[in-house]
Order: sequence, then structure tokens, then C-alpha cells
Amino acid sequence: MKVRPVPLGRHRLGTGQLFLMAGPCVIETPRHALRMARRLADLARRLDVPFIFKASFDKANRSSVRSFRGPGLERGLEVLADIKRQLGVPVVTDVHEIAQVEPVAHVVDVIQIPAFLCRQTDLLLAAGRSGRIVNVKKGQFMAPLDMRGAVEKIASTGNHRVLLTERGCSFGYNNLVVDMRSLALMRSLGAPVVFDATHSVQRPAGLGDRSGGDSQFIPLLARAGVAAGVDGLFLEVHDHPEKALSDGPNSVRLAELPALLDRLLRIHQAATAALGPRRARRSGAR
Repeated sequence: MKVRPVPLGRHRLGTGQLFLMAGPCVIETPRHALRMARRLADLARRLDVPFIFKASFDKANRSSVRSFRGPGLERGLEVLADIKRQLGVPVVTDVHEIAQVEPVAHVVDVIQIPAFLCRQTDLLLAAGRSGRIVNVKKGQFMAPLDMRGAVEKIASTGNHRVLLTERGCSFGYNNLVVDMRSLALMRSLGAPVVFDATHSVQRPAGLGDRSGGDSQFIPLLARAGVAAGVDGLFLEVHDHPEKALSDGPNSVRLAELPALLDRLLRIHQAATAALGPRRARRSGAR
């Protein structure tokens, strides 16, 4: 099936130009979120990469009840709205309940469905009816072609602006593994595919009361995903991962991101050129 492009501002996601969703796992403070968004937006602009800022207002599936969850819906949306207003960048955040969809849709450009909720029909339908782009993360328990159901549920609302994100599959206890075939299989469903190279190295609840991660493997997996032909990359990025209030062990250090993105764009350019001049012209790759 031919991939259906997803319009976002002046861009059409899924037409060959690699795009980036990136930001800290959770909104820690308004100042930190704005600082991260500005640094990431400046970098994306310099590299000519379509960029969507990502941060969560609530991490509802933390390992422990004592873990930091975020500022909550109302305050979190104020922070995201301020980032959009000041920086002029699109934003994405996740929803966990049907009641969150409407207020979130008033602020964000992309509504994200967490992996654990990718089969929740009513939540998918509500997100579809919002009219926003819907990014569905594939569950750690799902086969790639089983994501057809999520695509069809959203499309049944008349909304065909769907992205699918791979974030690894459960591999025993407290571990994930990525089958690169899943990127092509999900793309065959007609939706642009995003590779989350940061959650894919997560070790769920691997530290007992919180998740661990193997961040040293993020560049390796990101290179493989880009070479495999993904449409976009999802990266959790933090200026000080060791101090992050959520998902620090599987985050990219902000200072290391420019070199990583430059290498990934070179790989994307080579992979796109290998597919023929027509796709290379569409890519806009460096």
C-alpha cells in the first residue's frame, strides 16, 4: 500500500524528508521545557529538519507511585501552548484518557497514543475525531501488522492523518528488542513510520522502582532505523540525563545530538539515493 502523506504546516510527512520528534520525556519545569525546545528548534532549523517538540504533561504509567509524573493537564498544556507561541514549532504530547483528548487537541498539533494504550478503541476514536495528527506507538506486545487495527479505527472517523511508531518489543523480563522488519511491515499499512530509538533501549522497571536503559545503543539503533527507510525519528533528549526526572537512562544527551543528527542525515541521504533519483529529489536530504 502506498504511504499516505501527513500534512503538517508547510511539510508533508512521509514524502521522503526525514523528520524529528524530540524533547524531554516529561515537562519538568516551564523554564526547562522552553530551554530544551529552543535548543532543539534551533538545531533542526540549522539542519533543515522538520521538527515537532515532544514533552508529556503526565506520565501515567510510571513504575512507582512515588515517581514524578509531571505538572498535570492544565499546567502542562499552558507550557506547551507557550512554547508554540514563542518558538512557532508544532508540539506533540500523549493522552491517557478520553477526557484529555479535547483539551489537548486545542493546543497540540499531534496527539500521541502511548504504546500500552494502542488497542484502546474509544481512545483511538476520540483522538481521530479531534482532527489532529495521531501518532500511535506500537505496543511492546504487538506484531507490526496488527497495528492495522489502530489505523483502521482512526480512519473510521474520517481522519487519515496517522503516524505509527516502533519502540521495541518485550524480550523476556525488563528488556526490549527491535525487529527492523517491523518498520517496513508497518509502513506497508499506508502510514508514515517513526522509529523511537530511545524507548527501544529502555529496560522497563529494570531498576526496580523505575526504568533503566542502555543509552549507548541509541546511535546504533538510530542508524539502523534510518538506513531501513523510516520517515521520522523519535528521540527523548535531555541536557543532563543523569538528573532527568523520567527516562534519563534512555535519553540522548543534548550536547551529543548535533553530531548524531548530522550522521543520520548523511545515512538518510545515501539510503534515499539508493532508491533512485525520484525519491532522492523528494527527500530534501542534506
